[in-house]
Amino acid sequence: MKRVEEVDFTPPAAVADNAAQGLAWRARYGRGGTEIGVARARELVERRALTPETIRRMISYFARHEVDRRGRNFFNDDNPSAGRIAWLLWGGDEGRAWALDIKRRIGRGGAV
Repeated sequence: MKRVEEVDFTPPAAVADNAAQGLAWRARYGRGGTEIGVARARELVERRALTPETIRRMISYFARHEVDRRGRNFFNDDNPSAGRIAWLLWGGDEGRAWALDIKRRIGRGGAV
């Protein structure tokens, strides 16, 4: 386990790319995500170092919305569901994996 100060909280490029795709699809289709999701996507796209609290919120989001992956059109790139768009705003599968990895690296003693 690492101390919080030793962990890089900068989102990886793949996470930023997913968030950018989510923003583009939200603009194109007029659906998906909340203003909080949009704000998160903008942070991810800018690749700003996040806080442990934000990582915790990402983990919580993905846990609550895992069910969205079973929804109609979630995997349809030509007509993505609102759930898929929202999922991407939070960094998509790569965002979930990254947030969980940070939690694992910090461990129970960390802030995440």
